[in-house]
Amino acid sequence: MAKVDFESFAEKEVSRIYIAARLPEARQVESTLTENDIDYAVEIEPYFKVVLNIFPFEYPGATFYVLSGQAHFARQALLNAGLKTGLVDEEVD
Repeated sequence: MAKVDFESFAEKEVSRIYIAARLPEARQVESTLTENDIDYAVEIEPYFKVVLNIFPFEYPGATFYVLSGQAHFARQALLNAGLKTGLVDEEVD
């Protein structure tokens, strides 16, 4: 199991699990998901970061999706690998 085209998840329930802001972080997410035999898809999507508590800036981020049935396991695997910053809460799915 590994990276799949987003179209292969068509008509299946998916969950957003992680938004990586930087390439090394995205590579670590990919590695962790692959090592744990989790199929995932990646989309480049904008995310917003507030700078100086005033100015919101839009940045591109690598957003990771998995089948909803594997979302809890995938989040736990990422957490165990020390990847917390971009972890998307289950309630946000």
